[in-house]
Amino acid sequence: MTMNAATAADTTPWPARTTAWYVAILLMLANTLAFVDRQAMALLVQPIKADLQINDTAISLLYGLSFTLFYVAVGIPIARIADRSNRRNIIAGAIFVWSVATSVCGLVRSFAGLFAARVMVGAGEGGLTPAAYSLLSDYFPKEKLPAAMGVYQIGLYLGGASALIIGGLISTAIPPSSTVLVPVFGALKGWQLVFLLLGLPGLVLTALMLTVREPLRRGAAVAQEKVPLSELFAHIGARKGAYIGITLGFALMIFIGNGTSVWIPAFLQRTYGWTTAQVGSHYGPIVFLCGTSGALAGGLVASKLRAAGRSGASLKASLFGFVALVPITIAFPLMPSATGALVLIGLMNFFAGFNFGGGLATLLEMTPNRMRALISAFYMLTINLIGAALGPTAIALCTDYWFADPQRLPEAIALVAGFASPLSVLALWLGMRSYHAQMGQAQGAE
Repeated sequence: MTMNAATAADTTPWPARTTAWYVAILLMLANTLAFVDRQAMALLVQPIKADLQINDTAISLLYGLSFTLFYVAVGIPIARIADRSNRRNIIAGAIFVWSVATSVCGLVRSFAGLFAARVMVGAGEGGLTPAAYSLLSDYFPKEKLPAAMGVYQIGLYLGGASALIIGGLISTAIPPSSTVLVPVFGALKGWQLVFLLLGLPGLVLTALMLTVREPLRRGAAVAQEKVPLSELFAHIGARKGAYIGITLGFALMIFIGNGTSVWIPAFLQRTYGWTTAQVGSHYGPIVFLCGTSGALAGGLVASKLRAAGRSGASLKASLFGFVALVPITIAFPLMPSATGALVLIGLMNFFAGFNFGGGLATLLEMTPNRMRALISAFYMLTINLIGAALGPTAIALCTDYWFADPQRLPEAIALVAGFASPLSVLALWLGMRSYHAQMGQAQGAE
């Protein structure tokens, strides 16, 4: 895009409201399917462990490391492509790849096979978020973007809840440890059937995604077709306090969020004696109702604060959620009853969702248009390396080696949360300070 083209894009009216929200909803559904695949693994921890004869640490590697390997490897190259090519096609291709890989998870019969299939799920999902964030930033003006980001993040909770509820329903009809004969594929375990079926909706969404039009790129642009990495690093270096603080704060929050989401189903089963079906029917609706209401509330609060002229409105809303999560994440696994634990888990999902509408929106505002997908990819790389890969494993290492007892999962969750939750608040607060200082310098230079 030349500078004249960039100027023309900036003076062109924004896409129609209905069109923009249609795109946001499709992207939310894509995010939903992505998290269906992730949470299904968490629901089926106990039967997978029993069938494959593996420990908690091996389960955490299936959920975190296997997924993150190619998610991280694919994210940066795909983002480089997304910053200069058709983002709609990238997203459609990503949905197709991870959906097929999810179904393959239901056909494997060993730890190595399941690990490899999970790697391919991560490879597909690695193409979604950087391109989706960049696409949304060209469908919504800045004052509407946090709300759109909040809707996109609803997919996290809708996907998690759908996996739990649907997986629970399938488990009610076909117990995860039972064997069922499936035409063409032969004898499969109940847990394998869940994966096989959950991959199918993605094929429909792939076709729907192809109805989206690639929008004009807006905002600061560069004449080059490809942004040099030296220019990207120079841009980040001039604002490193804000970029590092905000990214690290969210990475630590996701360290706790991912870690707990993996182990909550097993926690409910080991601590309170619940079945897989009970976990799905009780925990699933809580994830959906509390997570989605939190995501919507956070996005709307950030948008209202911005409309009122509050500097750093998105970060202020996020910091409130971060602070609220500290006592909740430590206390929920130590509750004496399942009811008390579920109440706090609901609050945890609400405040985790509350945070997502604004943090990355702030980073995108600080970033020239043709670096946005790349910045999103670096952001996702960091939070996935710290959060997705390390969060589940940190808790598993505590149960397997610190306590050497899987039944002490509640103490393991509380221990890890007590370390990481306060650090997330500190990191985000430092990032906010740098952001405000940077904004003050920018205003003073005008």
